[in-house]
This record gives sequence, C-alpha cells and structure tokens, in this order.
Amino acid sequence: MTTTSPTPAPLRAAPDGAAHRRPGVLAARLWRGRPDDPRWARPALLGLLLATAVLYLWNLSASGYANSFYSAAVQAGSQSWQALFFGSLDAGNAITVDKPPASLWPMALSVRLFGLNSWAVLVPQVLMGVATTGVLYAAVRRRFSAAAGLIAGAVLALTPVAALMFRFNNPDALLALLMTVTVYCVLRALEHGRTKWLVWAGVAVGLAFLTKTLQAFLILPPLAVLYAVCAPVRPRRRFGQLALSAGAMLVAGGWWVAIVELWPASSRPYIGGSQNNSFLELTFGYNGLGRINGEETGSVGGGGPRGGGGQWGETGLGRMFDSEIGGQISWLLPAALILLVAGLVLTRKARRTDTARAAFVAWGGSLLMTAAVFSFMAGIFHQYYTVALAPYIAALVGMGATVLWEERASRWAGAALGVTVAGTAVWAYVLLGRVSDYLPWLRWAVLVGGLVGAVGLLVVGRLGRRLALAAVGLGLAASLAGPVAYTLSTVDSAHTGSIVTAGPASAGGMGGMGGPRGGGGPGGPGGQGGDGGGMRQPGGGTAQPPGNGKGPGNGPGGNGPGNAPGQHGKGGTAPQGGGKRGGAGGGMGGLLNGAQVSAKAERLLEADAGDYTWAAAAIGSQNAASYQLATGEPVMAIGGFNGSDPSPTLAQFKKYVADGDIHYFIASGAGGAGGGGGMGGDGTSSAITSWVESTYKKVTVGSATFYDLTQPR
Repeated sequence: MTTTSPTPAPLRAAPDGAAHRRPGVLAARLWRGRPDDPRWARPALLGLLLATAVLYLWNLSASGYANSFYSAAVQAGSQSWQALFFGSLDAGNAITVDKPPASLWPMALSVRLFGLNSWAVLVPQVLMGVATTGVLYAAVRRRFSAAAGLIAGAVLALTPVAALMFRFNNPDALLALLMTVTVYCVLRALEHGRTKWLVWAGVAVGLAFLTKTLQAFLILPPLAVLYAVCAPVRPRRRFGQLALSAGAMLVAGGWWVAIVELWPASSRPYIGGSQNNSFLELTFGYNGLGRINGEETGSVGGGGPRGGGGQWGETGLGRMFDSEIGGQISWLLPAALILLVAGLVLTRKARRTDTARAAFVAWGGSLLMTAAVFSFMAGIFHQYYTVALAPYIAALVGMGATVLWEERASRWAGAALGVTVAGTAVWAYVLLGRVSDYLPWLRWAVLVGGLVGAVGLLVVGRLGRRLALAAVGLGLAASLAGPVAYTLSTVDSAHTGSIVTAGPASAGGMGGMGGPRGGGGPGGPGGQGGDGGGMRQPGGGTAQPPGNGKGPGNGPGGNGPGNAPGQHGKGGTAPQGGGKRGGAGGGMGGLLNGAQVSAKAERLLEADAGDYTWAAAAIGSQNAASYQLATGEPVMAIGGFNGSDPSPTLAQFKKYVADGDIHYFIASGAGGAGGGGGMGGDGTSSAITSWVESTYKKVTVGSATFYDLTQPR
C-alpha cells in the first residue's frame, strides 16, 4: 500500500562520532524533527504539547487537594521515607492506600521539593498528560505521517476524561502513560525484532502493575499474540524474546511486592484494602477478581448483571455508550472502531511483518480488550477508569483518518471517511442531547456540520483540493466540537472527592454513590446530606468551587463554622472539597469526600501533636485524610478506605492508647462512619468506637466531637 511512510532509517552519525550529541545539534534536531518530516511538523508538535500543558494547567488549583485519600498519602510520603515506600496514608505508617504506591512517588517527591499545596500535588499529573500526548505522537508518527501523529495527540488531549484525570491525583494518569509507552515499545520491537524494545515494554508493564495492579495486564494478550505472530524474526527467537520481556516485567513489578511480602508485618503498615494484611490478597481479591465478579470483600457492593442495574451501573456491551460513561470517553469510539476495520481492510494483503497492520492490531486489540473487561466487570467501576481507552481511540483515529485520506481517490475510502464523520456527528448529537440545557445550539451545529462534511467526503475524490480540504476541515471540526466543549467545561470546574466525572451536569445517574462531580451543592460535599446523600452518581455534575466552610454541615468536625482542610495551619493553602454550604461529612461515613475541618478543630489537634505518633484516629481514610491535610499531623485511618479493614484490631488500638501513641479519637457526625464502623458494619471499627465512647472523655469543639484518649472517664 502507498498510504504510509516507510520505517525511518537510523540517524547517521556526525563525522566526529559525537557531534550529534552536542547541545546545539540536539536543539536543532528537536526543532526540525525527522529528516522526512515537513517543515511544519515539529513546530506543530511542540505547539500541541505546549497547548496541552496550558489547557491542563488552567484553573488547576480550583480542585484543591482533589482526592484527599491520595493527597494524604502524598503528604505522608513527603514526611516519611517509609511512608513513601509503602504508600502509607499517614507518616505514622498505620495503613497503606488500597493500591501499590508508584503513582504516589512523583507527587510525594514534588511535595518534598515545593511543599504541600495543590500545584505540587497535581502538576506531576499534568506533566504525565503532556508526556502521554508526546509518546502517542511518536508511536503513530513512526509508521504513519506527522499529520496522523498530530491528530492522535490532539484527540487524546481533548478527550474529556483525559482532561479530568491528567489534572487529578488518582493512579489512572500514570497508568495511561505507561500503557501508551508499552504499545510504543512493542511497535518499535516489531520493526526489526529487537529484543531491547520488548524488554522495555515489559518494564513499562511492571511499573504499571505497581500503579494499578492487574489492570496493567489487560493489553498483554493482544500484544503478546501480535508479536508472536508478526515479529520479523524466527519463531524460536520470538518466544525467547517474549520470555525475556516477561522476566523484565516480573522484575520491574515484583521487586516491591517481594519486599512487602517478606517484610515483617509487625514493622510495616497494614496493607489497606486487604483482609489478611497481604498485598497478594489485595491484588487478586479486592483489586483483582473481585472487580470482575463484584465480590470484593470489605467493599460497598458490586454492579448489576448484564443489562441490569447495580451499585456501579449496568454491565453489558452498551456500557461504554450509556448515560454514565458516554460523555466521558465515547465521542470518537464509533469512529475508532470504523477506522480500525478500514485499516485492517487496507492492510489485509500486506506481508506478515507489515508494521502498519501491526499498529492497527496493537492499538485496536488494546482498545477491544480493555473495553470488553470494563463493559462486563460487575465490581467497583468508576467512569474515570475509561481514561485507559483514550490513547487507543486517539491512535486509531489519527492512523485511520490519514490512511483513508491518502487513499481518497478510491470510492470506498471516501465513503468510509464520510460514514465515519456522519456517525460521529450523529453520536455527538445524541450525547449532547443528554444534557439538554448545556449549549443547546451546539448539538444542531455539530449534526448539520458533520452531515455536510460527510457528504463532501463521500465524493472527495472528485473535488478540487480546496473543496476537499474544506470538507475535511468541516468534518474534523464537527467531530471534535462535542469533546472540546466537554473538555473546556471540565478544566473550568473544580473536581474533588473519590468519584469525579468530566463535562457538564448530566441527566443520567449511576446507581452508585457520589455527588455532582465530587464537588459541592446539595447532595454533594458541602451540601446537607453529604456526597452520598442521594445515593446517586451523576454522569456529569455541576461542580462548585471549593467552599470556605462558613455554612452548616453535618460531617465530622463540620457541624458548625469551619474551613476547608488546608485553609489554615500546616496543611497548605489550597482548599479541599466542599461547596457553597461548607462542612459535608462526605456521605457514607466519609467514604467519598471526608469532612470539613474548622479552625478550632485544627488547633485542638495541633496542640502537643509532636508528643504522639498520631494526633488523632478516625474511622475511614477520607475522614482521617481531611484532618491530616488540615493540620499536617499524622491521623490514623481506622478500617482503611471503607472503614471495613480489620486494622487495627481492638486489642491493637488499646495498646496504642496505653502506650500514649494517639491523642484524640474523632467521632463521626450525622453522615459519618462512627458507630457503624463505616462500611464495615460490626467489624473492628464499630468495636473501637464503642470502647472509646464508653471509656474516654468527650471534647466538643463547636458541633464536632472528639474523645481525648489521655483522659479516661
């Protein structure tokens, strides 16, 4: 086929063998790019990366500490190297987050350098977004045109859920980067059958495992089969290379696991999310098979059967397109699937080792495998997980669109382009119609513009150059208008809490928990009833800016005038959570957004905090994180994220108190976890709460209640 550029030849060495490493030469090459690139290609790439950085940095601090669960662990890691290594929630190393710690390391190192504030926490995520865009461009450009790489990079940057997660402190940003690097390395290995690139792919997967455990393995089957079949070396060598790559993956991802499993449990933090203090149990249980079958021990319940409702939405083939997920990721998903088929048809007669077909199989296989697992997993599933699909969709759109454009002289290629644009415009019309009060004119403009552009593309082979370019421009604008609007809405809004979504408020609602966008307002943090007040998770949500805590609330420490964590004391200056009304309890025991902390409560916990390992203890990680971020002092999270982990036991907690390690116990408010042990029911959280309430003196600060563990009743 004539649609793609050949694999580039290696760069020729400078006459002295080292001149190509001189700074001036490197700078010139950075600007010029590859020898066969058009002159505009490299400036356009640098412009794309700069625009992506500016877009993602815009209004960044509005989200405060974003997900306080991870921000508290970042703060702990900035204070304690042991907490950094294990991913502990507090510098006292009581319990870890329920994921491996790789995603925390860049943020914690940033906070060590620049202090605890919103930018120090979130800018590393932005840089990951820019890096992902650059790696995706490089991967697509190596076999296709510069235009293909630029389209792929722009589509990724303008995907709403990508704009959300590359500005948020969940592990998904680093995971998306590492998955993109993995595909890039596999495609490099397929060019000449070089072992080193397959080994680097294994290293990337291993690091991705240390980011989000088994999700890193979703793309391994299609990539391994692709290399085993299509690599330009003998079969025996192919399988040997795959074995070496698997070994590199085990080393890159297994060293930390081995240390944790061999480390004496008595001298390391409890593994959050597990029931037996084992990372392997966490990996294959709560974060593994439990996510597939919905039977996560200690969790809040799974999803519904195929076609049925459930705590985490409906499962089935239509899940990526439904009212919960569609506006996050599916704008160009139909186009990607159409262009995948078109690319495979175009390369159907190519030789076994053809790298263009390999690229379509690599990105398409990764997309289909990941989307299939997401569609049918019955366990915990959040809309933002779909950021993992964004690089795959973007690559297929960039490759497929440019390949068909180069083949536009044939009728079927023009027809495929027209169908792709028309289908994308119609689907965007449907998605925009789900939020009827959001830019109502846009859906009609997209539909009309897309259909007109599609008609032009159907006959593009018979049009003059100017008309053909006009049809392409109109079709591209119509295809991207919807996701661009949602992305701009996303970056212009605050996002806090554990469950966040991109775009404007949606009429749809997940059958799970959460408030609008993790932001404020009634039924959300900062509103009465907290985040879980309505037991409803909107597909979008109207986020409010971080509140000032001046209104009534009913979460721990928030039943009176208060301030968002970080607004006073050592917690930094960035506001956290909250909406116009002030102190929400985070709903469901602070499961989703924690609590608002008053200035008086901060002063209480900060007094003599240096004399204790933990200034306080609270049920659930989000509640504990709120107080820890506000005061800068370690706060023990009893029961982990859900309040259901058996750590510490009542006997262990009594010993901590007897040894003078904990100063206060934070009682739950109206929306708190307290007596019920969070989601843990009658577990250790409940037993500890009952013992504390019957044994120690109550201290009231405003409407918040604490128990002084140094003052028996």
